[in-house]
Amino acid sequence: MSRRAVVIGGSVAGMLAAAALFRSMDEVIVLERDELPDRPVPRKRIPQARHAHILLPSGRDAIRELLPVADVHGRLLAAGAHEQSLTSMLGFGPQGWYRRWPTVTDDLLLTCCSRDLLDWTLRDAVLGSTPVVVHRAEALSLLGSAQRVTGVRVLTEGIEEDLRADLVVDASGRGSRVEHWLEGLGVTDIPTDEVDSGLVYASRLFRVPRGAEGFPLTQVEAEPTASRPGRSGNLVPIEDGRWLVSLAGTRGGEPGADPEAFTRFALGLRHPLIGQLISAAEPLSEVFLSRSTRNRRREFDKAAMPEGLVVLGDAVATYNPVYGQGMSVAALGAQALSRQLRQTDVTAPGFARDVQRAAAKSVTAAYTMSTSQDQWFPEVVGRAPTLVDRMLSGYMGRMARVATTSYEVSAAMCKVITLQEDASRLVRPELLLATLKGPVMEPLTGPPLTPEESAFVDSVGPLAV
Repeated sequence: MSRRAVVIGGSVAGMLAAAALFRSMDEVIVLERDELPDRPVPRKRIPQARHAHILLPSGRDAIRELLPVADVHGRLLAAGAHEQSLTSMLGFGPQGWYRRWPTVTDDLLLTCCSRDLLDWTLRDAVLGSTPVVVHRAEALSLLGSAQRVTGVRVLTEGIEEDLRADLVVDASGRGSRVEHWLEGLGVTDIPTDEVDSGLVYASRLFRVPRGAEGFPLTQVEAEPTASRPGRSGNLVPIEDGRWLVSLAGTRGGEPGADPEAFTRFALGLRHPLIGQLISAAEPLSEVFLSRSTRNRRREFDKAAMPEGLVVLGDAVATYNPVYGQGMSVAALGAQALSRQLRQTDVTAPGFARDVQRAAAKSVTAAYTMSTSQDQWFPEVVGRAPTLVDRMLSGYMGRMARVATTSYEVSAAMCKVITLQEDASRLVRPELLLATLKGPVMEPLTGPPLTPEESAFVDSVGPLAV
């Protein structure tokens, strides 16, 4: 008997889920409401695409495993995406400037490009190298019962019809209606958690100025435990000689949409470097705002879910976008689906539950990192820091201070931040000892610029320390 999988949503999570499924199913259909563009351009239902996105090495490696012959990463680089080592970027954290280390390893390389380019490249790779097909249709409800989902009710050109499936994957993003659909089948009480710092995200595109072509990814972080609104900024080099600059402020310290205020906000961060850089750059867009930035998780892995349904990507959890985790978590979720398909038949009892639990590992890691920072900001909505949180924050703050002077500690933290290793790595004996000993060098008093970077910054104006 022919077996069919239906994936709801044609963005990153949906396309990667389809890539995970096509070898095990006779037919894989992706349902997408929008007409998908044939080039890298914005889509109206993905407004977050206008803001900075980074593909972590864990996400890159998951995509390689899912699409080994498509060379998605190579296509991105050929289209102008940048690779940036975490240990060579310009980073100003709560404990000061991180040193830039010459060692570059594949497991510390970030991929920097626009979300539009990544979406299109991934979609082109999946549809060009697999039998996956896209149907322009809207999912209306789930078919089946509280015991098993058997398909999707869809709306196609004004006509409703039932689309039967052996497996349904909801990858429809942060606007997913899966909880409502499950209620229609009698499935309720999905455990949910939310931490909302009131963050507003503001982004703008700039032409890279002459003389600044080699400037790296630059980040000025907020200071979560300072008892004031958190303000941060990211300058991300992307394709076509552009910088995508995203600024963020939590409740009481939000950026606005006024172009002049955008630069002033950047200059007023804990260090003015990003503001100085963009003051010399030609703007290429208006300022785009987003307030859809809350951390929200639906723990489907802990619920009494029906067989035949898996939920992945932003439909499971959304994160403060400052931490750049969403796309990589989606890729790791699709990887979990692919690996389970190698072990178990899609119709076997417990298949969907096992996928959901495996995918929850990266969701938990990303969500914990994001909320452990956001819970400290003033007027946050959600849980308050516990005594354990305060103890862990003290330890992590001390470790971060050591990381500004130690490659080994910095690299270990990066492996956890990029979802390549479990947070338990940070309490191994060698890291505990290094943290207790404290910094091994004097802290930097300013950004560690190369001579070429210093020359450009000097041409802009004096660099405040």
